Amino acid sequence: MPEIYRELIKLAESDSYPFHMPGHKRNEISTPFEGAFRCDITEIDGFDNLHDESGIILEAQQRANRLYCAEETYFLVNGSTCGVLSAVSATVPKGGVILAARGSHKALYHAAYLRDLEIRYLPYKINSGYDIPEAYTAEDIMPFLSSDVDAVFITSPTYEGKCSEVHEIAKICHEKKIPLIVDAAHGAHFGFGDMESKDNGSDSVSYEQDLYTRVPESAVTQGADIVIHSVHKTLPSMTQTALIHINGELADRALVKRYLRIYQSSSPSYVLMASIDRCMEEMESRGRDYIDRLLHLRNVITKETIELKNIYIPGSKVIDDPCKILILDASGTMTGQQIYDILREEYALQLEMAGQVIALAIITGSDSEDGIKRLIEAVKAIDKKIEGIKDKNSSAEASSFDREKILYRDIPSQKIKLTKAWDSPREQVSIDAALGRCAGDFINLYPPGIPIIVPGEVFSKDIVKEIKTCRSKELNLQGCLYSRDSKEILVEVIKE
Repeated sequence: MPEIYRELIKLAESDSYPFHMPGHKRNEISTPFEGAFRCDITEIDGFDNLHDESGIILEAQQRANRLYCAEETYFLVNGSTCGVLSAVSATVPKGGVILAARGSHKALYHAAYLRDLEIRYLPYKINSGYDIPEAYTAEDIMPFLSSDVDAVFITSPTYEGKCSEVHEIAKICHEKKIPLIVDAAHGAHFGFGDMESKDNGSDSVSYEQDLYTRVPESAVTQGADIVIHSVHKTLPSMTQTALIHINGELADRALVKRYLRIYQSSSPSYVLMASIDRCMEEMESRGRDYIDRLLHLRNVITKETIELKNIYIPGSKVIDDPCKILILDASGTMTGQQIYDILREEYALQLEMAGQVIALAIITGSDSEDGIKRLIEAVKAIDKKIEGIKDKNSSAEASSFDREKILYRDIPSQKIKLTKAWDSPREQVSIDAALGRCAGDFINLYPPGIPIIVPGEVFSKDIVKEIKTCRSKELNLQGCLYSRDSKEILVEVIKE
C-alpha cells in the first residue's frame, strides 16, 4: 500500500518542479524548516484530496479505521476541535438540545454558539480531594435523557485521566435513539497493547493496587456513535493531528463529512496527514511495545514515590489513564501551581498544567528513562522541602486530605442564552461590581479550559469568590484582566 510519507519523500527526491502552491516551492535552502518544506505540498495529481478522498488519503484513513475497529474514520488536521464542531453540528439541529458535561472542551461551547443550541448540563461531579471533574456512570445520565435531547456529549478520558462508563452510557442512549459523542481527545492510546502488561512494576504486594497493567478500552469499541481522538496528545504524531470515528446509524455520516469540509482547512497539510499515517503504521507494528513501555514507566513512578511523606501521586485506583501524572501535596502546604513552578524553574521540567490542588504531567511510550528519573528525583526533593516547611510551622493546623470525597458543584444560573449573550454589547467592570450581572465572555482556567462562567450566566457570590481565589493563587485565568493600577480584577458583563 502506498503511504503518504513515502510518496512525499519520493516526490521530494524526484526532479518534478513545483509550479504550484505553497510559496516555498520545496526549496530546501529557502528556510530553516527545510526538512518539512521538502514534503509540504498542496493537492496535486497523485496525492488525493482530504475532502474528496479516493486514493492515497483514503487508504491511509482505512488503515486507521482498521486499527481502531471503527466503521468509518477520517483524518483531522485542525485538531480534535474541528472534530467536536463537526460531530455536534451533524447530530444536533439548529436550536436543538445537547446534554453535556460542564467540564467539556471549549469546542463544545463554540459549537453550541454557532448552532444556537441549548446546553443542558449533567450534574457537575467533582473529586474534591484533587479538585478535578469526575467521570460519569449510566445512572448519572439516565434521569436527564428526556425526549427533547438530540445528543449526549461526554469527555472520556477527562483531562486528568478519569474514564466514564461509555459502554453502559451508550446502551441507555441508544435505547432512546440518542447519539453519544465522546470527546476522547486524550485517549488515542486506549485499546492498544496486551490485555495484561508483561511489566508488573514490583514483586511487593504493597504496590499492587496502584499499578497499571493495561490501558482502558477505547470508546470506539464501547459503542459510542462518534469518537474524537487527538493522536498528537499521547501518540507519536505532530501537533494538530487527530481522528474522528463514526459507528452505527444514529449519526448522519454525510452530514459529519459536510461539516468536516466546513471546519477543516481547504488546504490541508500533507505533512500533518503523513504524520498521522506514520503514527498509525507505528502503532500497527509496535503498538504493544509502545503501551508496555508506557505502563513500565508509569509503574516506576509509583514504585519510587509511593513512600513519600507529603507528595502524593495517585495510581490506577484513582486515575484510569496511565499517561496522566497528578502531583499534589497531601499535607496542603503547597498548591499545585507552586509545585508546577518549582518543577519548571528549579528543575527545568515543563508540566502540562497547574491547578489549585494538582500539577499535571503527561507521559507516553515515547518518554525516556532519564526524563522519568529527573521527574522522580525532583518530586522527592520537593517532598523534603515540604517537610522542612512543616517543621518550621509546626504549630500550623494539619490539612485533611480526603482522596475519595465526591461533591456536586453548582452550575451558575443562566439568564440569557449563550448565542444571544455572546453577541450582546458588553462592558468591563470590576469583579465585585459584576455580582448579579450576566457574563459577557467565558472565564476559565487554561488548560484545560473548563468554564467557571459562560456568557449569559449570572455572577454569584461563589463565582466571584472562585475567580478571586484563582487570581490570588496566580493560576492561568483566561477571560478577565488584572488592573495593576487599581489592583482590581476586571471582567466583561452584558450592558444593561
